[in-house]
Amino acid sequence: MMLSDWTLWLEWFIKSLFVIFALLTGFAYLTWYERRALARIQVRIGPNRAGPFGLLQPIADAVKLIFKEELTPAKADKILFFWAPVITMVPSIIIAAVIPFGPTTNLFGREISLSVASLNVGVLYLASIASIAVYGIVLAGWSSNNKYAMLGGLRSSAQMVSYELSLGLMFVTAIILADSMNLHEIVNKQTDMWFAVAQPVGALVFLIVTLAEVNRAPFDMPEAEQELTAGYHSEYSGMKFALFFMAEYQKMIVISMIAATLFFGGYREFWFLKDTFFSVDRFWWLGPIYMFLKVVVLLFFMIWIRATWPRIRYDRLMAFGWKVLLPLSLVIALITGTGISLAEIYDNQLYFWAIPVISIVVGLFTVIFIYRELRRKAYERA
Repeated sequence: MMLSDWTLWLEWFIKSLFVIFALLTGFAYLTWYERRALARIQVRIGPNRAGPFGLLQPIADAVKLIFKEELTPAKADKILFFWAPVITMVPSIIIAAVIPFGPTTNLFGREISLSVASLNVGVLYLASIASIAVYGIVLAGWSSNNKYAMLGGLRSSAQMVSYELSLGLMFVTAIILADSMNLHEIVNKQTDMWFAVAQPVGALVFLIVTLAEVNRAPFDMPEAEQELTAGYHSEYSGMKFALFFMAEYQKMIVISMIAATLFFGGYREFWFLKDTFFSVDRFWWLGPIYMFLKVVVLLFFMIWIRATWPRIRYDRLMAFGWKVLLPLSLVIALITGTGISLAEIYDNQLYFWAIPVISIVVGLFTVIFIYRELRRKAYERA
């Protein structure tokens, strides 16, 4: 094997280790971040005993889970019961392989891309890996031989089918705006303006759908404690439970990275900082810092939603996905595609700026429709 091949493999290996280490560390301290943020919102103290400001609390939790007894139900499918947490956790790591953390830069005499892999069809890679993440949850529910766990697995699969259609349409919207499926090119197209400005309703729909994809409140029906006694992971304990816990929080981080990449400029600076001292083109290491800050803000959005919104009823969750988000996503994709096409055909940017205006109007009509439907059903019940 040639020397260049060895250096290429070494580069991939180092970048893979960096991504894995970042996600595992991020998972640990996202639990601390969430508990501290929830405590602040709910006027509590939060973890503050283990280490300064409770910073050693994730380590204490890890030690507790390592030494906790693991139980396997007698009538469970022991092979699938063992592998289900692994099948759930692995996609939450490998999906981050195509996410760019910074611009291509020259280091050690060679050009290095700050992503594990730069694929021309990176968006398709994200969609494909995101769609297989639910298999571990379904298998965990089925292999446990527990009614509540089985219901949690079935809910997860139904929820994934319902909301992944809208997620795919939001991927399509970002592809239309960037005219590319390469994530590096999508980020670079947002140098002058984020896609969240060009398509604000699409960005909001994407954030809502991702909450459902990672089973976060108010869409955490597969693990509804009040109904399913913890749902699909009812029979899991110890490190097997920790893997499910790890997968959920790692998916939160990765989903925030994807949202930042597709709609909020990725590793690029705010557009008003372009060509200034704080530009990524001037200092490449600012790229990972900007990405980190955007991910922290988006994670706080998820935590804030959990602290303030109640869990919605399961039939309403499904109706919201099929009757509201899917039609709205179709309209958003249609508006975006039509606006981009007309702007290119007639060489007039007014058509482009009509995209956010029309989208906001459609979004307001959707909110009014939901409000009227809720009022009507409340009146019928009364």
